[in-house]
Amino acid sequence: MIGERPSSGADAGAAEAGELARARAGDVAAFGALVRRHQERVFRFLHRMLDAREEAMELSQDVFVKAWQALPGWRPEAAFSTWLLQIARNAALDQLRRRQVVRFAPLEEGLEVADEAPGPEARYATRERQAQLERALRRLAAEHREILLLREVEGLAYGELASVLGIAEGTVKSRLARARSALLEHFDPHTGACHE
Repeated sequence: MIGERPSSGADAGAAEAGELARARAGDVAAFGALVRRHQERVFRFLHRMLDAREEAMELSQDVFVKAWQALPGWRPEAAFSTWLLQIARNAALDQLRRRQVVRFAPLEEGLEVADEAPGPEARYATRERQAQLERALRRLAAEHREILLLREVEGLAYGELASVLGIAEGTVKSRLARARSALLEHFDPHTGACHE
């Protein structure tokens, strides 16, 4: 509408910067706003890494408690969202080590591809292809699965991946290439077939 100003990424960034400054000064309400802004992304990542909704919910809370406790030591040159995902990643890997099981969480039920009014056959084929992809992802090592999730699902840039994973950017590129190659050993993206 005329006269309305669309919200921009800069506005959101400025709002978050203000909330971060207030939260670092001990403002619980400002930290609550940060939690609301980032909780879905953190939960989604943890749920996919752990394949357990309740466990991911509990661990999400733990991530934000750890973030609150560590907030005074947070370096503003690091993106807050990247820092949170690094805490979430460490928590997920610790949980997987405690379990001694590495599994992949299925994506949300009913996830549909943006098609022009797909019919039942197309929806079934999409669900079947998604299930095949999930089976292939379950077969990957945790380090391959996590880098694929962070890059392809969460959309992190190479620099952000390096920060979250604690590795050099060149290592990010080579690990991502190895992860994609490992996935292709188990999944054909053209046919959607999962190789046993």
